[in-house]
Amino acid sequence: MTPVHFAFSSAFILGLTGLAFHRTHLLSALLCLEGMMLSLYIALSIWTLETASINATALPLFLLAISACEAGTGLAILVATARTHGTDRLQSLNLLQC
Repeated sequence: MTPVHFAFSSAFILGLTGLAFHRTHLLSALLCLEGMMLSLYIALSIWTLETASINATALPLFLLAISACEAGTGLAILVATARTHGTDRLQSLNLLQC
């Protein structure tokens, strides 16, 4: 495993462990998800540069567009949660309630 591959896989694992263990606020969960998506984007960009494949050049842009939509949706949920519940703490939310 090259140092570049190790750096991006460790960045993804760090975001995943942050998402799994530090779920106190919705904003911290969204930041962990965004870090995971950015590490995947950079890894996919490096993979397309290493393979020099013409067919795979649009994949990093597609992943970046999906990541932007995910971030926008997450921020909309964060604002709606903060307005209705007054906080973004995940322990105060009842996920079974509509």
